[in-house]
Amino acid sequence: MSTVTVAVFVLGLVLILVVAAVVSAPFFGAPDRLADQAPGDRERWERQKRQALLAIREAELDFQMGKLTAEDLASMRARFEAQAMEAIAALERLGAAGRPPRA
Repeated sequence: MSTVTVAVFVLGLVLILVVAAVVSAPFFGAPDRLADQAPGDRERWERQKRQALLAIREAELDFQMGKLTAEDLASMRARFEAQAMEAIAALERLGAAGRPPRA
């Protein structure tokens, strides 16, 4: 083997190792840093409530435009209302957990 072949091989191996280290770094990073990036429970439930209510409005608009039947609207509305109610109940539980008990 010539010196150039060995040098290209070593350079390629180093490049592969650097790319592997960069790609795998988030998996071996500090867990507290990853936890800071994840949204909290309150934000998650707020987002679910907001998305469910928006979906209800969009389904009603689609029904008014003739894109949905009454059956489709009823089933979609029931599903999205259930999601919104689940989120509202969770938000109330979170709110109650942060408040002192009533006297």
